Amino acid sequence: MESYDTLVEAINALRKQGYIEDFNLYENRLECRDGKFKIHHDEFHVDKFFRFEDNTSPSDQAILYAISSPKHNIKGILVNAYGVYSDPLVNELLEKLTI
Repeated sequence: MESYDTLVEAINALRKQGYIEDFNLYENRLECRDGKFKIHHDEFHVDKFFRFEDNTSPSDQAILYAISSPKHNIKGILVNAYGVYSDPLVNELLEKLTI
């Protein structure tokens, strides 16, 4: 599995691998392209993920997900904070994104 030192480095590498969409996280789905695609927990796969931690700044803790949706024929990324800064999610989506 690849390893990256920074979040930006990982995002750039994933873009080169075809993960071009920027997913937004909502309570029970992922969305991209200003809501054109609404992707529910059973319509996507987490292909890989990368955790970035900064012990000096809890606000810099994030997980980068590389996600694909065969149903919608798209690939993209989702960046989510974790810990106290993470987004609230419904159980189905949380289970899908659990590492």
